[in-house]
Amino acid sequence: MDLYNFENDYKIVSLMRIKFAVLVMIIFSPTQYSLSQNIEPLDSITIQSTRIDLPFKESSRTISIITEEDIKSSPAMNLAELLQQEAGIDVRRQGVFGMQSDLYIRGGSFDQTLILIDGIKVEDPQTGHHNLNIALPLELIKQIEIIKGPAARIFGQNAFTGAINIVTKSTTKLKSSAGFQLGSYNQQHAEATLTKKMSNKSVIGHASVNSSEGYRYNTDFNNQNYFLKSSFDSDRLPMKLLATFSERKFGGNQFYAIDARDQYEETQSSLIGFSSMWSNGNIKIRPQIYWKRNQDMYLYIRSNPAVYRNLHISNKIGGQVNASLNSSIGVTGFGIDLSKIEFVSNRLGNHSRWMGNLFLEHQFKLLKNKLDITPGVSLNYMTEFDLNVFPGIDVGYYFNKNFNIYFNMGYTYRIPTYNDLFYVGSRDIGNENLVPEEALSEEIGLKFFGNSMIASIAFFNRDSDNLIDYTKENEEDKWKSNNLKSMNTKGIEFQFSKKFELGPNTQKISFGYTYLNEKLGEQRANYSKYILNALTHHLVGQLKTQFLKNLTHNIIYKFADRASGESYHIIDAQIKFKLNKLELSIIGNNLFNSTYMETGIVPMPKGNILFGLKTIL
Repeated sequence: MDLYNFENDYKIVSLMRIKFAVLVMIIFSPTQYSLSQNIEPLDSITIQSTRIDLPFKESSRTISIITEEDIKSSPAMNLAELLQQEAGIDVRRQGVFGMQSDLYIRGGSFDQTLILIDGIKVEDPQTGHHNLNIALPLELIKQIEIIKGPAARIFGQNAFTGAINIVTKSTTKLKSSAGFQLGSYNQQHAEATLTKKMSNKSVIGHASVNSSEGYRYNTDFNNQNYFLKSSFDSDRLPMKLLATFSERKFGGNQFYAIDARDQYEETQSSLIGFSSMWSNGNIKIRPQIYWKRNQDMYLYIRSNPAVYRNLHISNKIGGQVNASLNSSIGVTGFGIDLSKIEFVSNRLGNHSRWMGNLFLEHQFKLLKNKLDITPGVSLNYMTEFDLNVFPGIDVGYYFNKNFNIYFNMGYTYRIPTYNDLFYVGSRDIGNENLVPEEALSEEIGLKFFGNSMIASIAFFNRDSDNLIDYTKENEEDKWKSNNLKSMNTKGIEFQFSKKFELGPNTQKISFGYTYLNEKLGEQRANYSKYILNALTHHLVGQLKTQFLKNLTHNIIYKFADRASGESYHIIDAQIKFKLNKLELSIIGNNLFNSTYMETGIVPMPKGNILFGLKTIL
């Protein structure tokens, strides 16, 4: 399909946007509201991103779960802000409300983290800059599973440093609601969610609009999100439909170039997926098919598109079948994943590729189930690259029901994006001779699960080869993508959370800390664009409290110390007042007006506040 047809497609999709109004219904009826209400214990949660059904407590990897209750009490307004509250996760934002955000895990690049929605891989073939374009509104998320460390044998390409699976809510977990928020920089957020459950069918519909004038020149934005989830429950073959569409329009003052104050960008991301689950005795099969589309339009000068304009459009159609089989020797997980990508760009050219993955793993349980050993392997084929094999193994030993030690090791890889390979711009140049990044990662950790306390510590090591970064030798040179020779990444991560009683209600305190030590191999560059600015020290603390009836508080503390030498402290907070179906909230970000940058030279906003009103319909 030529570029002209794609531009017509862009106009048609834009015209299909739905405008809606939010009706706020206020019903006053006092009721008690407690932090301990409707909280699902972590040890009862099943990890949904694996082929083998695995309780969170029994995982032999470093996996963090952000629960529905965590999301509700968080001062975060979007997925990017929420993930910043997890130690070891480096989300580098440009602008408020996560307008343009890049996601890093344990020092990796934004291209090395895989994003999934209900198990569907939504990575972008053009660049990892777009991975969070399709981020769902927090209202729709049941839980977020963060898998840290090598995950290629589980998910395939691009799960280099980890993967994040966003699990959406069902109608049993979501009620019809409407809300509105207003705050600093004329931020306005309006949303409406409608749910309907029938005898064997259910449907969720959501729409939201977010806008702001911006906190400095040319940082205004307008976002729209639409979501539909429907399920048909059948004893023979239950079916689920997932459809989401997100559009972002924003000014990009200095987002991509120091002297470019008038940049502008528009992105559109959509996903449609069908899934089912069939089981018979000891076998369980989960098929999925999906279509994921992303569109990116960039202007160097917002008011004059003729000066420099990019338009990139990618379409990915795929299907996967995951299965598990219980037998006398343990549980076997296996699967196949096939996809086709079509990519059209006025700057990178037209490209297409086929991708295929085969997965196999088996969990052995020995010594009266105290020892579990799960070896696995993935085989990957891609049109431009050779067949690759990536093995790995997880081992866990349980001293008792509360305490266990675990170890995992595996090979992992990341294929070059189309930007890496083909981009030719005024400041950046791709490299068609790039080869995939590869790494061998190891991790050993301890976990403790008590009635009111959870704690874990992990030591990890990653030896990477052929890492891709944009580098240059002189300041006036263009950035060019290159395979750096090697890098070693070592680190330690600690997590702790405890619930305690103070007064009539349950309180909770938690914190996490990650330390990274990176050493680049003998091939160095004078200037590095991405790899060499990881978080050396990252500390996140959180205190959830409730002292008065119907009133809850949450304070988040974040400390970041980067390899570049920059460090900063941030404090965010939320106060929420609830009376039956009415909920009032105040969210404050960067309360002490810290001056800091998360990426490039874009200063983040000083203290800002957001007032919210929400009601259950």
